[in-house]
Amino acid sequence: MPRCQDDSNLGYQLWSLALVPCTARVLYANDLRFTFIPILQGLLERLDSGEVVVGDGSFLLTLEKRGYVKAGLWTPEAVVEHPDAVRQLHMEFLRAGSDVMQTFTFSASEDNMGSQYFEHAVEAVWAVEVLKESGKPVAATMCIGPEGDMHGVTPGECAVKLVKAGASVVGVNCQFGPWTSLKTMSLMKEALQAAGLKAHFMVQSLGFHMPDCGKGGFLDLPEYPFVLEPRVATRWDIQKYAREAYNLGVRYIGGCCGFEPYHIRAIAEELAPERGFLPLASEKHGSWGSGLSTHTKPWIRARARREYWENLRPASGRPLCPSLSKPDA
Repeated sequence: MPRCQDDSNLGYQLWSLALVPCTARVLYANDLRFTFIPILQGLLERLDSGEVVVGDGSFLLTLEKRGYVKAGLWTPEAVVEHPDAVRQLHMEFLRAGSDVMQTFTFSASEDNMGSQYFEHAVEAVWAVEVLKESGKPVAATMCIGPEGDMHGVTPGECAVKLVKAGASVVGVNCQFGPWTSLKTMSLMKEALQAAGLKAHFMVQSLGFHMPDCGKGGFLDLPEYPFVLEPRVATRWDIQKYAREAYNLGVRYIGGCCGFEPYHIRAIAEELAPERGFLPLASEKHGSWGSGLSTHTKPWIRARARREYWENLRPASGRPLCPSLSKPDA
């Protein structure tokens, strides 16, 4: 399988909604450069052609863990104070397989950060209508689960409203885990089909398992934000998420809070047959643990197979802890 190499001399092309894709790919096969493919299309052209677009992942939570963001206000002053840290994380996502870099501007408004995600369909519709005035295509995602927005508008109704307002790409981001997000996407897809409307689909779930979330998502769980590590999805979980998203018809697949670069690599590796190449980071990662085949211990060599990792039920190492929590709100 050819591998994708990023090139620091490549430029970037700005999309609406602050999406910045790499404009070229250099492919390698057996360590020999053999072709250069310019990527000059916009987001819609790529999605219209059936291409899988891999998004990026977590910034606020990841940079907080690295010591560059303060929990609470979650403001992005690291862009000014520690630009190298932000640039490094962008490069890690790019190397892991991201096609799109989203600018780190969450909560960057003058009134503090009054900017936020959309939990209300009416606000998302207003945003789409304003953005359409620019003449550029609009991608609109909402922070909702299967129960819908905070006013009881169902996911299907939200999707219909967004498309009628002019959104070309709709979906969900943040607040909920992979499987809950995919369930919500399924409801959106069903409603658009019933209404005779068409749009591309975009999903950016949390990198955590959150089956016990209420309508408000992971913010209401007692572990938020400092004790979420026991819930982190494995790379194999995310490969399954990527495959199920693809089978659902989603072609923009990425992550949000808790979604680390190795999670993005898992998406890129799972969908490598459809995309035609592997990311550069796969040079140090054997498919389904194949690198373990050279280990000195035979019981570890036995783990170098897909069946082992797909069927493993990982332990948490916390015998006195519950598997689920009760939301505070």
